[in-house]
Amino acid sequence: MLTLEKKDNECQIGRDTAMQLLKDKIISEGIVKAGGVLKVDSFLNHQIDIALYNEMGKEFARLFKEQEVTKILTIEASGIGIACIAAQYFNVPVVFAKKMQSKNLDGDIYTSEVESFTHGKTYTIRVSKKFISSEDKVLIIDDFLANGKALVGLIDILEQAGATLIGAGIAIEKGFQEGGKLLREKGINIQSLAIVKEMDENRIVFE
Repeated sequence: MLTLEKKDNECQIGRDTAMQLLKDKIISEGIVKAGGVLKVDSFLNHQIDIALYNEMGKEFARLFKEQEVTKILTIEASGIGIACIAAQYFNVPVVFAKKMQSKNLDGDIYTSEVESFTHGKTYTIRVSKKFISSEDKVLIIDDFLANGKALVGLIDILEQAGATLIGAGIAIEKGFQEGGKLLREKGINIQSLAIVKEMDENRIVFE
């Protein structure tokens, strides 16, 4: 267990790996808000630190390098950037599930219902059937794992397609919520770069 406290912007971790870089950023720029919300919009899901994304992409490629990934699947919007950077190292396409119906999404589609922890509502995600097939070996990548509902929705789509789930690469996991634990108990290979065990306005504790 690694405990870091937000005091005078001092970080007690090195910067030589993607995981350490990410934890460093969380400590120095992350804001803990009421209701278990970790705000990281200055570098992860609003303004984007491309150098950090690049290191995370390399790390996901290292973690899943033995797998024959044919596609990366994510969900709009925050997962798209990380997935695209990572895809360069796998040399595979990225498919992202859409939350809104649009005229561009034509033909047959896979759908699943997802409950959002951050927004407190349920929405339908959609993926065109022409982009995921039973021949695909798919790696899911996303920015956050909390209650696991988004991941469950994406897995449901892969099951509908008959595709093979390789695993899931997650930037930040809230280990104090049950999503990661429940999915790992089902045998899913989840690799999270930073797992937050505890947090409040003064400190963040990583597993």
